[in-house]
Amino acid sequence: MVPLPHSRPRQLSLGPLEREILEIVWELGIVTVKDIHDRILSDPDRELAYASVATILNRLTQKKWLTCNKQERTYLWQAAISATEAQTLQAYEHLNQFLAVGNPDIVAAFADDLDRSSLEQLEAIAQRLQAIRTAKEKQ
Repeated sequence: MVPLPHSRPRQLSLGPLEREILEIVWELGIVTVKDIHDRILSDPDRELAYASVATILNRLTQKKWLTCNKQERTYLWQAAISATEAQTLQAYEHLNQFLAVGNPDIVAAFADDLDRSSLEQLEAIAQRLQAIRTAKEKQ
């Protein structure tokens, strides 16, 4: 089970270009503006200014999705959290929003309408939660 990351972005929602650039950073690891710009422009149908890439990288840094370090005269960006951690955070947010409805009848009606594999998955989640709670109680 992937735990929630300690470092969390300020804003989980991203625009399409922000998401695309973040995915490139996850793929490449440590990047420069040029790395991202070259990757995007490798598609002959795409146009994007170098300065636009720098702006998006800076925005992603401000939102705490990326970290930036300067080595000599070059700025290097890398992801603050992994793609798996980001997916975990997204799922966590969606679940909290769903449960925030606060009406047990709505949640129960939704759960009652799930297919067999979804019900088995919910049962597995419930078992894991019970194991975590039991382990915490023993500590």
